[in-house]
Amino acid sequence: MDLQLAGKVVLVTGGASGIGEAIVRTFAQEGAIPVIIGRDPSKAEKLLQDLQQQGAKTLFVKAELTIEAECKQAIEQTLQTFNRIDCLVNNAGINDGVSLDQLPSEFVKSLQKNLVHYFTMAHYAKPALAASKGCIINIGSKVANTGQGGTSGYAASKGGIQALTREWAVSLLSEGIRVNEVIPAEVWTPLYDSWIKTFPNPQEKLDEITRRIPLGKRFTTSEEIADAVVFLASSRASHITGQHIYVDGGYTHLDRSIGT
Repeated sequence: MDLQLAGKVVLVTGGASGIGEAIVRTFAQEGAIPVIIGRDPSKAEKLLQDLQQQGAKTLFVKAELTIEAECKQAIEQTLQTFNRIDCLVNNAGINDGVSLDQLPSEFVKSLQKNLVHYFTMAHYAKPALAASKGCIINIGSKVANTGQGGTSGYAASKGGIQALTREWAVSLLSEGIRVNEVIPAEVWTPLYDSWIKTFPNPQEKLDEITRRIPLGKRFTTSEEIADAVVFLASSRASHITGQHIYVDGGYTHLDRSIGT
């Protein structure tokens, strides 16, 4: 299937590792031009080398996404280099464990790390996306639906992302900009690995979670998330907007006691 993404310029926040890296690699495989937005060039170095060796066009833009001016600069640098933006993938975030026991100031910081930059990037990318009749794809989390405990900031952010996906889909109809969300549940990434290691018996906890994933009793791969994102960015998804697409092996909505 030709997704007709060759030459399309795609911004991916947090695109140097984990789900973001898989998204970048998959877009590159389809001939798109992925622009990696992140704060640590060293994280992106190997990825950039790999893509360039494969003949892919790509760009890394250094930006601290909690700073509005740097988000704006990332958009401007992309336009200066490629003169267009076809897709914005809002992906960067961290499950930072800011709970109800912490100060309201810590809650606000969590929103800045996980939600506010989604708005900021979309705000500054909007004119370019309108010109290209492009799209926005937000990466969410099942935590918005299921809760997790001890992570109020992250949960509120992901709930906000779900709401903004629908709100923007309505707001941007007249601009011809489609907006959708891809929602993972249990995906093995470096951040997930760090989190699982915080438990007294990491392997026991990992086995417990894996048993509760209805389809195949296995984690979703980053590549499976990326495949959904790339499809939604393509012309094959030209009449899909305002949707929350769960790529989670049934974890969020099916009975997780099945087969346990």
